Amino acid sequence: MAATLDTSPCPVPWWLPDCQSQTLYGALLAPTHRLSFIRERINTPDGDFIEFDWSAPGLVAQPAKRPHESLSASEALPPNSGATRWLTQADHQQLGKLDDAPALVLLHGLEGSSRSRYAQSIAQYFRARGWIVVIAHFRGCSGVPNRMARAYHSGDTQEVQFILSYLKSKLSRARWHAVGVSLGGNALLKYLGEYALETQWLKAACGISVPLDLVAAGNYLSDNFFNRQVYTRYFLRTLKPKVFEKARRFPGVIDVLRVASATTLRDFDNAYTAPMHGFRDAFDYWQQSSCKPWLARISTPTLVLNAKNDPFIPVSSLPDISQAAAQVCLHQPEQGGHASFVCGAFPGQLTWLPQRIARFFDALA
Repeated sequence: MAATLDTSPCPVPWWLPDCQSQTLYGALLAPTHRLSFIRERINTPDGDFIEFDWSAPGLVAQPAKRPHESLSASEALPPNSGATRWLTQADHQQLGKLDDAPALVLLHGLEGSSRSRYAQSIAQYFRARGWIVVIAHFRGCSGVPNRMARAYHSGDTQEVQFILSYLKSKLSRARWHAVGVSLGGNALLKYLGEYALETQWLKAACGISVPLDLVAAGNYLSDNFFNRQVYTRYFLRTLKPKVFEKARRFPGVIDVLRVASATTLRDFDNAYTAPMHGFRDAFDYWQQSSCKPWLARISTPTLVLNAKNDPFIPVSSLPDISQAAAQVCLHQPEQGGHASFVCGAFPGQLTWLPQRIARFFDALA
């Protein structure tokens, strides 16, 4: 059986008339309340760490009264952190009481975090419904440099496996759901296809604004003038300093001059992402990491939401129903931009996206 296709619209407001205004306003200006999180640091098998930001019923994100109450780390949280304190023993006990609750893990996009507006809107919505919500930061995205020369990439399904396995072991009876946005969505969907027989414990999953064909999306972001001058510059302003910091700690491992001269994501991936993570070049990285070929193998009920006017993703690269499994719903509205989906009268709201995710999850309950 083939996937199902949903073309129902996202009601974007008239005052955001095109893909660029919808994307930029949703990412930078749309109003949203700030949900504070409690942070947990988990060491990875290769000697690095991943940081999780938690919010759940009964957890109060006020700073701990005494520093020694922290279990995860001794240092202060970075000033740009979405969390206010470290997880404590009392927090672990509270989470243990919620072991049978609905739970959501969110994997953010390129250079995203728990402070990203899409992450905040999704987390706030589900936390208000009484869900456990945890945002898993890819390495180096929590505001603290990771320990290794490597970072994260679009096809790192081993990292997704580690994240989900840890959460499953921590709250084994929780009703887990997974959401991935953009880069995080690609990694999640690729994982669901690669490990289809091992992921059936997940109740459902959702990929938002996923660049399913990374070759098409990477070329579009690199070659389109507006994309190169606006979006690529936005990403490189944080990607480059992170790599330069790594180069100081690992002399001779990174081609700093090549990274410094990168003006496109293709340049950056050729200079750093591909060689650092075992790929021949950017094309090899994009081709091997794309989740599109894996959609047909997904066995977990999964929503794949892509606006047709996404400025990051050529509409011609979106899949049709013959390219995805029967468990997959492809929702492709005409409008919405990239990871935005602003709705309502000025100044707008970011509620449509979490509501759409919730409708998909609720229909499976």
